[in-house]
Amino acid sequence: MKHDSYDNSVIRDILKSVKTIAVVGASANPTRPSYGVMRFLLGKGYRVIPVNPGHAGGEIHGQTVVARLADIAETVDMVDVFRAADQLPAVIDEVLAMPNRPKVIWGQLTVRHDAAAERAEAQGLTVIMNRCPAIEFPRVMGT
Repeated sequence: MKHDSYDNSVIRDILKSVKTIAVVGASANPTRPSYGVMRFLLGKGYRVIPVNPGHAGGEIHGQTVVARLADIAETVDMVDVFRAADQLPAVIDEVLAMPNRPKVIWGQLTVRHDAAAERAEAQGLTVIMNRCPAIEFPRVMGT
């Protein structure tokens, strides 16, 4: 897939189909973007699992934080990545090691690594990069 732009229908279909989202790099700091995006996603009815080794066992927005993706016991539909772009390959390694792989890897604004995306797509995953679901949701869903 080309990652310079995405058809609105692709974004809409993803946001309509996913139910459970793991947020890698979730923060308990209200000034961090991941904090607000997590609140937005919860408000839209998604099940959100925060992933951050520094906060593991704590809570963010009432959701228990896990240290890594492998610690999630339930099926995840999408992994939303709040990490530096050069960390995306490692996150994709974690995703590919999950027994029940998510369908979608979503790199937040500035999170783009084309080689890592190509590797994930070769394994059947959909990859969105340099986009924010909290921005895209109202844009393509109208609410």
